[in-house]
Amino acid sequence: MSDLPFTLDQLRILKAIAVEGSFKRAADSLYVSQPAVSLQVQNLERQLDVPLFDRGGRRAQLTEAGHLLLSYGEKILSLCQETCRAIEDLQNLQGGTLIVGASQTTGTYLLPRMIGQFRQKYPDVAVQLHVHSTRRTAWSVANGQVDLAIIGGEIPGELAESLEIIPYAEDELALILPVFHPFAKLETIQKEDLYKLQFIALDSQSTIRKVIDQVLARCEIDTRRFKFEMELNSIEAIKNAVQSGLGAAFVSTSAIAKELQMGVLHCTPIEGVVVKRTLWLIFNPNRYRSKAAEAFSQEILPQFSTPEWNHDMLKSSQKKLVANTLDAATPNSSSEG
Repeated sequence: MSDLPFTLDQLRILKAIAVEGSFKRAADSLYVSQPAVSLQVQNLERQLDVPLFDRGGRRAQLTEAGHLLLSYGEKILSLCQETCRAIEDLQNLQGGTLIVGASQTTGTYLLPRMIGQFRQKYPDVAVQLHVHSTRRTAWSVANGQVDLAIIGGEIPGELAESLEIIPYAEDELALILPVFHPFAKLETIQKEDLYKLQFIALDSQSTIRKVIDQVLARCEIDTRRFKFEMELNSIEAIKNAVQSGLGAAFVSTSAIAKELQMGVLHCTPIEGVVVKRTLWLIFNPNRYRSKAAEAFSQEILPQFSTPEWNHDMLKSSQKKLVANTLDAATPNSSSEG
């Protein structure tokens, strides 16, 4: 093929249809007419000489050829975005984009504070925060869709070799109770007292719930013996339920700072037990790293890491970020493999 049989616009349309599930919703998301989308798909199928969609059902279903083109098309579009961001970097942080990923708890309570400080210093940089499960966030970093991320869950094993994974901070999980609960009057409680409480928790299939169960198990606390009053779908809902007297819960201390200051929740220590988990900084050392990501890693990340804990590793990650930025920005640089 002397000429490419597709355009970037056609790849964008293909991806939009796959995401939205219909030609009409894809057209709406791209702010074009449905006939224009249909015409582009027909032209694309004619140029490739293969059908890309099964048109029998109500939802637009990709054929095998469609899935193959979508897989390569997403990589092409990702590289195009990366190219544009590299060119934007020539403006030396007078613009450009920083894309940060996070799992649910870090994305809700930690990253907004970090991004706020970054925006005060670099108001011209557009910052995006993508909050998803640890697994989805890790894949986004690996695919170059996210510059770096801070997560609290288990990273997929198949990504261990392609990602730089660095211990970043310790996150304490606190037992919270209604302020009028009898245990709230005690200085500490025993581990056995936990099995007398009614608990409120996230859905048993949620990543955060699994992480909390694993951390508690390492502290020899058997969550299978807990009496669960209800399962809710967000940390905020859990805090409100505890505040209303419906039960107790384990949540990250970063999620309850405001409530403790206002005195609407009580944090009860467990004698001889400190429940902590590790937060991880992840990035892809083989992808282009923008100047915005470099500035974020050098100036913001150290402020929120656990004091005097793994700073050497954090500095090492910053050096790698800078090195990869310089390598990618140098036209004559070469790489092995």
